[in-house]
Amino acid sequence: MLWSLSPFGEAKVGIPYGIYQGVNIYLVFVACFFANVLVYPIMYVFLTKVNKYLLKWHYYKKSAIYVARKAKVGSGDKIKKYGFIGLIFFVMLPVPGTGVYAGSIASYLFKMERKRAFAANTVGIFFSSVIVWVTTVLAMKGAA
Repeated sequence: MLWSLSPFGEAKVGIPYGIYQGVNIYLVFVACFFANVLVYPIMYVFLTKVNKYLLKWHYYKKSAIYVARKAKVGSGDKIKKYGFIGLIFFVMLPVPGTGVYAGSIASYLFKMERKRAFAANTVGIFFSSVIVWVTTVLAMKGAA
């Protein structure tokens, strides 16, 4: 679950790690999915409350601008053109640089309504988790 909360892996790492450690494959899916869903509310509070105070510090501001640009460039066309569905696909892609952290930042930058952004992130996380889970289960069965 901790990998699924982490910006360094999310469920993309949590699911394979849990399955590799021998945890029940269904429990791994559910735990990692829900842990990853928790990221959006945490990021929303951070971006709307804490971020404003931290932007006063030069090094934080410089880092925040860098991360914001990466999130905006990576997701910008999809979210501008397709909105809700674009955010789902952006979060859904199980590749580095996409996911709920980048999706949360992108939805904040594009001023997407909070409930719609949460729903899009949750649906994207679900499909991403399914892709990673199925791939991992099949790979582990092939390796056994």
